[in-house]
Amino acid sequence: MIARITGNLISKDPSNVVIDVHGVGYRAFIPLSSFYGLPDTGSQLSLHIHTHVREDAILLYGFLTQREKELFLALIAVSGIGPKVALAIISGLPAEELADAIARGDQKKISTIPGVGPKTAARVVLELKDKVAAIGAVDSGPCPAPGGQRDEAVSALVNLGYKKNMAEDAVKKICAAHGDDMALELLIKEALKILSR
Repeated sequence: MIARITGNLISKDPSNVVIDVHGVGYRAFIPLSSFYGLPDTGSQLSLHIHTHVREDAILLYGFLTQREKELFLALIAVSGIGPKVALAIISGLPAEELADAIARGDQKKISTIPGVGPKTAARVVLELKDKVAAIGAVDSGPCPAPGGQRDEAVSALVNLGYKKNMAEDAVKKICAAHGDDMALELLIKEALKILSR
């Protein structure tokens, strides 16, 4: 099961991207929210991936943030909602607004998304209202550091034995303080200083 892909962005359009990983091109379907945050083609890109297996195909769905992926997974667990509709819902509202609308039971707002009718909106609210609080706690913003360095730094810190939420907080603080031009090694080093306090 593929959970994450990092490589060179070969092509992009509003519905999908192709990422080259050591000579193999992986196509991943993406929501518009992820499309707007993509770097230029030829750049390094890291996506959170959901692997969807059907009888006739294995499809990859990619997301720039963990929150988008968590919302997608929650949506496809709702009866009657498949990956295409879930992507349309995430594309129709920013992740924070969508989670907020579900938490408040705002079916009307959800039903304004193209392709989502009142019945689907009602099912989304009914089945996910109690689950979105946990999703809302997921960090929505990737560090501006290029090439998915935030995630690589967090992964390195977790491998060193730190808890994921602590590692994420430390890396986020460093990114906020130092901007997007920090080398991965320095990012990890500075995060370690925070974690060792």
